[in-house]
Amino acid sequence: MDAYWGWWIVAAVLAGAELVTNTFYLLAIAVALAAGGVAAFLGLSSEWQWALAVALGIALTFVAHRWRTRRLQPTPQEPADIGNSVRVRHWNPDGSARVDYRGTQWTAELATPDTPRGESMVIVGMRGSHLVVADRQA
Repeated sequence: MDAYWGWWIVAAVLAGAELVTNTFYLLAIAVALAAGGVAAFLGLSSEWQWALAVALGIALTFVAHRWRTRRLQPTPQEPADIGNSVRVRHWNPDGSARVDYRGTQWTAELATPDTPRGESMVIVGMRGSHLVVADRQA
């Protein structure tokens, strides 16, 4: 069996394994190994075959990593709760409150210290798991 068949068989096995993992890293290595097979088919020495496969494997793995991390980063979105009204149950002296929202009680904080306290407030943001409220939407 010629050397290029070995390269292409291993590349095909890795490409098939990529279908299971869906990470694109194995696909990058499979393409690099296929290129090593092309180098063998063209009659280049085994040193050149390996050099091409390794260099292309490193480059394509880097490209796959950059693409995957960029694709997996969530796009920042405004919380869906902003703009909704809440009913205040009780104001605490520190400016926080217990509010009824979505069928349960939440802790709410005033947007600014000089925000007027009312019985009905509007959600203008979130700080962790606390709702930030104001007397009207900013």
